[in-house]
Amino acid sequence: MAKVFIYDEFSPEDTAMMQALYSRSPKSVEEHVEKVRQSGSGKFMSTFYVGYGHSSIADCGSTTIFIEGLSILADKAIQDWPLYSGQETSTRYIDMASQAIIDPIATDQSKLILKNWMDFYVSGQETLKPFLKEKYPRREEEDEKIYDKAINARAFDIMRGFLPAGVTTQLSWHTNLRQAWDKLSLLRHHPLAEMRELADQILNQLRSKYENSFSHPQYPEQEAYRHEMTAKYSYFAPENPKEFAFSHDINREELKKYSEALDTRPIKTNLPYFVSDLGSCRFEFLLDYGSYRDIQRHRSAISRTPLLTTELGFQSWYLEQLPESLRVEAETLIAKQKEMIDSLEASAETKQYYTAMGFNVFCHITNPLTSVVYVTELRSGKTVHPSLRRVAHKMFHAMQENLPEVKLHCDLDLDDWDVRRGTHDIVMKQQ
Repeated sequence: MAKVFIYDEFSPEDTAMMQALYSRSPKSVEEHVEKVRQSGSGKFMSTFYVGYGHSSIADCGSTTIFIEGLSILADKAIQDWPLYSGQETSTRYIDMASQAIIDPIATDQSKLILKNWMDFYVSGQETLKPFLKEKYPRREEEDEKIYDKAINARAFDIMRGFLPAGVTTQLSWHTNLRQAWDKLSLLRHHPLAEMRELADQILNQLRSKYENSFSHPQYPEQEAYRHEMTAKYSYFAPENPKEFAFSHDINREELKKYSEALDTRPIKTNLPYFVSDLGSCRFEFLLDYGSYRDIQRHRSAISRTPLLTTELGFQSWYLEQLPESLRVEAETLIAKQKEMIDSLEASAETKQYYTAMGFNVFCHITNPLTSVVYVTELRSGKTVHPSLRRVAHKMFHAMQENLPEVKLHCDLDLDDWDVRRGTHDIVMKQQ
């Protein structure tokens, strides 16, 4: 009978060492544990990982990095990685009024732009919450505390559109040692100075803690290539963006062979992974930057990072939710802010810090079929941000029209208010 052992008490490099020894020894992990304790991972890693050049060994050791006080722009740059795992502060549940804002230009004009956004974000909430309670009155069977949390969450959903992307957040990044190096080696060349400095800061701490796993030699030709690629392709901004477009490369005759897998799948159940081999779907659409952040979290998709500008207009959903007087104030503010942002003497990448997250960006996403099904169904639900939910409904209809063989379990109800938002919290259990 097979034996099972679980060792969670060792450091990432120790864990990597124990796993690597399987490739060079038929002995039990019980003996490998003793080797770790006797020799220490440092000596092993320098001999077998860095010296041997088998970088997959570094896949076997993981670490968690906690980052605070970075902009949402830098946050997205770190998360732009297919194997990213972690969490960030949610602008849908947290009042961001007291968060610091990164101002790389630091002129009177840039400071005023940020102040204007934040003043409206704060004052707008006070006007909005009573309005929302009139619009969505509490039902008798609804718990008052949960209802109030749902109202607050709805207010954050709306007012987050007026937060500048330079507002700071918190981020965790759980990664194996190999992926940390692969990602940071690119982020060291990112167009944003904030991100370059942060990447070096993370690398220095990782080198200090895991010296043998981050002692990679740096070659000028590799560094030059990384610099050129990140400078050219970190952000995606096509000349003629489409409001919504769909295409796919799936062979429908081949798809019919798996009709049982497609037709019998219960709700909230993933398709078998092999279905990804049948092909991919590409979606292109306009979406506000705030909600783009939600769709970008799906690591199974290839999602190009859009350049945040004022050129594609402000997402209408945010304005539609405001009482008339506040909407007029918002429209006046947006026009004024757009003019001030456009006149800043800065690169397009830097101007992102001063651009509110309610402005639209162009999203270009390629999903394997299994991912399309998961994302479309998940993001069609009522607890999803409504601006993204609208896009998920478009994705559903595009799939039904072009690939009707693929059964989807989506929530197509047009009513997007759900008091359950008030239960989406992390609270201490009552003893």
